[in-house]
Amino acid sequence: MSEPAKVPVKVDGRELTLSNLDKPLYPDYGFTKAEVIDYYSRVAPVLLPHLRGRPLTVKRYPNGVTGQSFFEKNAPEHTPGWVRRVTLPAPGSTKNRETIDFAVVDDLPTLVYYANLAALELHVPQWRVDDDGAALPPDTLVFDLDPGPPATIVECCRVALRLREVLGADGLTAVPKTSGNKGMQLYADWDCREEPSAYAKRLAQLLEKEHPQEVVSVMAKKARPGKVFIDWSQNNPAKTTVAPYSLRAREQPTVSTPLTWNEVEGCERPDDLVFTAPDVLARVEKHGDHFSRA
Repeated sequence: MSEPAKVPVKVDGRELTLSNLDKPLYPDYGFTKAEVIDYYSRVAPVLLPHLRGRPLTVKRYPNGVTGQSFFEKNAPEHTPGWVRRVTLPAPGSTKNRETIDFAVVDDLPTLVYYANLAALELHVPQWRVDDDGAALPPDTLVFDLDPGPPATIVECCRVALRLREVLGADGLTAVPKTSGNKGMQLYADWDCREEPSAYAKRLAQLLEKEHPQEVVSVMAKKARPGKVFIDWSQNNPAKTTVAPYSLRAREQPTVSTPLTWNEVEGCERPDDLVFTAPDVLARVEKHGDHFSRA
């Protein structure tokens, strides 16, 4: 059995070795590891600002989306020394670890390194670390909108518009993105006026009370058919949410795609808001970063 082909490259002055570039990571779509690396390299200018300073959790698919996968928080032992790492407490770790050595994706070489590991999905928390690696207060509020079948992202969009109004009344500007799966998320800059999960839960319960046929704020599966679950618990500091512009492990190389509010308002079919990696690169080239809240 021959050794996998390895290709040495230099990325912004860092030396990396890429391997198995022709391996199909999305076999039904014919999307290879080389194309995954190319996507992440080209989308980096708009992706990196949303990753910088945030401890990284990845979902890796070494044999593609039809193969086995695993979440990885600890930076692998073979991680190059130039990759930024921070050691943080791991309360409630499923592996009984007291701390975890997280990687932080601050630059293009680190992003390419993880793309070469078939880390298709990039997940980050709603807080950053400082220059010394200490956790900072949360700077982002997130609402994860999850449709219970037969509800779809179309129903999520209706709920997102209502949530935008409620947040706006509190002086918070919401920005939407698809999850890249079946739902969507709303983000807003957070000023630490109170504990973010408590605030998000209160808003979710308010919308559930006002629209009980459309919205549910509890996680119980039996309560969710035909409704949109507003998952406020994503604001727990131990949780992560898929990053804007991250690929998702679906049949196609779909992406968690920032949206305009016009797109949310005009969504009539689930397919209206399905975007693959090539779609997203075209959107970014034309419009820049829809998710910028600057």
